Amino acid sequence: MMYSKRLLLLLVVLLSVFCSFTQKPLTWVAIGDSITYLNEHQNETDHRITKGYMTRVTEKLPYIQYINQGHNGWTAGRIAQSIDQLGISKADIYTIFLGTNDWWAGRPVGQLRDYQNNTGNATLYGSFRIIIDKLRSLNPDARIVLITPMQRADFVYLFNYKNNAFGSYQAKNGQQLEAFAQAIDSIGQLERIPVIDLFHTRGLRLEKLIKYKRLKNPDTGQYQNYTYPAYTQVPFNPETDEYPYPLDAVAQTYDGLHPSDKGYALISQKLVKVLRKY
Repeated sequence: MMYSKRLLLLLVVLLSVFCSFTQKPLTWVAIGDSITYLNEHQNETDHRITKGYMTRVTEKLPYIQYINQGHNGWTAGRIAQSIDQLGISKADIYTIFLGTNDWWAGRPVGQLRDYQNNTGNATLYGSFRIIIDKLRSLNPDARIVLITPMQRADFVYLFNYKNNAFGSYQAKNGQQLEAFAQAIDSIGQLERIPVIDLFHTRGLRLEKLIKYKRLKNPDTGQYQNYTYPAYTQVPFNPETDEYPYPLDAVAQTYDGLHPSDKGYALISQKLVKVLRKY
């Protein structure tokens, strides 16, 4: 009996090794915003991250070669507008990880019929139709995976405190960030495209994005560590206050918005589960 178990284990190992050598190489183009862009730009995080989600995925799936089409600060609208100038290449896999900047920019999310009727680049739905149509024109057989925006804590840019934004706990331009995540999910359902729903991922809930925000107590003037939701009621002055997220405050993000190593690891785990099927 023990001999049979050992033989079975050996066969499993040999099969795994054989498959790893015979796996067809695949090309993956990752389309996104700064969360994608930062994969090769750790210096722009003050080295608070060591590697992004693409590097982590290809470490687990070495037969996949990625191309980074992340554009810092871009919306889905700008990607759609520039889609023919970006030099996006034919690939086996495309991922689209957009939406958070559309929400912050106040772009209308629109309605599913904007996607269905290809009404143009005025809404998130319309932008995604333009992007997906372009990818299908490059390779009709390519696999496409959609990734929803994450929730957001208060963002403060490491190198310019005036560049800051409140989190997804409140609406921007009358729209909740969740509506953008739901729009992307509905496109996936319509097109039968896999969707990685980061917005509703338990490990990326608002209270898990940062451990605390270090702010001046309005009554005492002394710095104090505020957790969510308390920090949402305490003002931050970019002119005079210290950076509110010291290294000890880093959790799933390092600045309230962009994933830390821990956050990127979680995202890559979800992607690996989908991409390994291809």
